[in-house]
Amino acid sequence: MSEFICGFSGSAGTAVITTEKAALATDGRYFNQASKQLDSNWHLLKQGLEDVPTWQEWTAEQSEGDKTVGVDPTVITAAEARKLTEKIQKKGGNTLVGISTNLVDQVWGSARPARPNEKVSVLDLKFAGKKFEEKIEDLRKELDKKKSAGLIIRPYDAIFKDSQAFGESLEMKAPAEGKPARPTKKFWISNKASWALNLDLGGEEKVEEVRSPIGDAKAIKNNTELEGMRACHIRDGASLIEYFAWLEEELTAKGAKLDEVQAADKLEEIRSKKEHFVGLSFDTISSTGANAAVIHYKPERDNCSVIDPKAIYLCDSGGQYLDGTTDTTRTLHFGEPSELERKAYTLVLKGVIALDTVVFPKGTSGFALDAFARQFLWQEGLDYRHGTGHGVGSYLNVHEGPIGVGQRVQYSEVPLSAGNVISDEPGYYEDGNFGIRIENVIMGRQAETNHKFGDKPWLGFEHVTMVPMCRKLIDGKLLSQEERAWLNDYHKEVYEKTKGFFEGDERTLRWLERETQPIHMVELALS
Repeated sequence: MSEFICGFSGSAGTAVITTEKAALATDGRYFNQASKQLDSNWHLLKQGLEDVPTWQEWTAEQSEGDKTVGVDPTVITAAEARKLTEKIQKKGGNTLVGISTNLVDQVWGSARPARPNEKVSVLDLKFAGKKFEEKIEDLRKELDKKKSAGLIIRPYDAIFKDSQAFGESLEMKAPAEGKPARPTKKFWISNKASWALNLDLGGEEKVEEVRSPIGDAKAIKNNTELEGMRACHIRDGASLIEYFAWLEEELTAKGAKLDEVQAADKLEEIRSKKEHFVGLSFDTISSTGANAAVIHYKPERDNCSVIDPKAIYLCDSGGQYLDGTTDTTRTLHFGEPSELERKAYTLVLKGVIALDTVVFPKGTSGFALDAFARQFLWQEGLDYRHGTGHGVGSYLNVHEGPIGVGQRVQYSEVPLSAGNVISDEPGYYEDGNFGIRIENVIMGRQAETNHKFGDKPWLGFEHVTMVPMCRKLIDGKLLSQEERAWLNDYHKEVYEKTKGFFEGDERTLRWLERETQPIHMVELALS
């Protein structure tokens, strides 16, 4: 919707339009992209920067003079609506009202793309690891424990025509004469559910907003799902290794001219041949040079850059497999990287290793762990404007809540647990020059420690992504002895688990052997 009204195509943004002004708010992942895509009619609100108002604050400022603010209630939560109403009234505005018909949709008209209408399939138990009946029973036990009447989730329209009809069905019928009315328990709805759903169900008197117990349960994978994650990441890693070996040969040995989309198409072709492959988990970010500095860059067919072998190449991609979901980022250089590029890459790599190897007590959140990945960049006065990690679904959303690692307050609300699957992806970006990101998927697990302070379980991570780091970009002198040992062990593991995919493929096997060679102290002394 925001792309139609303002030209911004990022996945996170809020547009606010008045009769005289228009603003778009987005986070640090999209500052570069939004500044290029918005025209002079739009004011860019860079969220999180000092002295920049939030979109709610900016909206409230525009409401001064008893103005009313309208919003499509399906696009904000009830909590957001309450906070926005409060801000509007404090600034001298009138109030916030929900508009039943989205005004942008009215302008868009018949040109608006149809809603997705994909076929629903049932995942075989050998991949799911648990029957849906058992999951429903677990949910009912949770509802009974909290004395809730039930949980309302979408899609409920298979039973009720619309949410208002569903809300009316919750009305307590008049008691028979002479009999007292029975108290009615509240139904739960997710605190991420829309304001529209809340209103249609009768508001706060009828529903209680809670963090979805389904989301919490989904974030802790069962043993079958964890094993599926291990297996699919090995196959997916083999695909990326084959792709990078092919790409290097095409660009350097053959001098081919390949654009970013052509390269991404080749990667999808390689992935599609792997067992249990269903499709991509998101559009591949295939980016060369300055484009790599656009954090969520999306190359457009027939309107993208030719890959420059003398510049940084960043590839962020993933696949959906019946046994799991992958999300891997690797940054490579096919020529001679600059000292700054090598230093930045190595600082990012140190952050990846730090989060991969951290040990922490049960009850620790991803908010508390974020600094482990940033510390080496911070020591140089550097940073990145995105989270360090997001939850990953099992043959589901590649970005899955409620867990994550980052500086957002939401990551302090839910502690990390054994069975969580998250990404580990620090980065560094220089607008107009280059971008670096390294991303592994890691899984929460019990950690063995010498002591058990407070009688708490201790946790750590297991990495499952199996793709080498770029040796050419690593400055080994910046790595500690422990970090070099981790890297050598990781590369040995990658080699052992993926080499079997390349029988008869000498090009890929040579590339894999070269990229997984251990880094020795002798090499560092000579470099």
